[in-house]
Amino acid sequence: MAKLEIKPDETAQALQLTREFDIPLEMVWRAWTEPEELKKWWGPKTFTCPHSEIDLRVGGKYLHCMRGPDGTDYWSTGLYREIVPGEKIVCTDCFADEQGNVVPATHYGFDETFPPEMLVTVTFKARGNNTTLTLQHAGVDRITETDRANMAQGWNESFDKLAASIK
Repeated sequence: MAKLEIKPDETAQALQLTREFDIPLEMVWRAWTEPEELKKWWGPKTFTCPHSEIDLRVGGKYLHCMRGPDGTDYWSTGLYREIVPGEKIVCTDCFADEQGNVVPATHYGFDETFPPEMLVTVTFKARGNNTTLTLQHAGVDRITETDRANMAQGWNESFDKLAASIK
């Protein structure tokens, strides 16, 4: 896969969400970095995650499956670009097939404005026994407003599930 170059204007238009969790940082970190923990919360509220592989190292790959309420599987993959334990994860984000091969968004019926590769940056900050998580999904500057709103809703519903899975 070619090196992902995110231009400054794409970063400026990135989807950015911040969530405060009433959960210690170590537990939120594990929810993002351990497959069995991630499977408990990955995907919007009516989705499940039957499969997760995480090779948590720079250059390592992940492969996750979100299963929709109708049984449709949506696979995603990417490479870890930066990992600062307990503080930051930066990885690419691509639609994939179940073998981890990158496929276009149209493979899943999404608009062709979705780029073949995006960049996700997640930062974690401890605030006593709470954790502030900030997610930036860059490279989405050309997607439709409907897809952008759906992406934000999906992440927020996933974060709701993350909070519920740890308590």
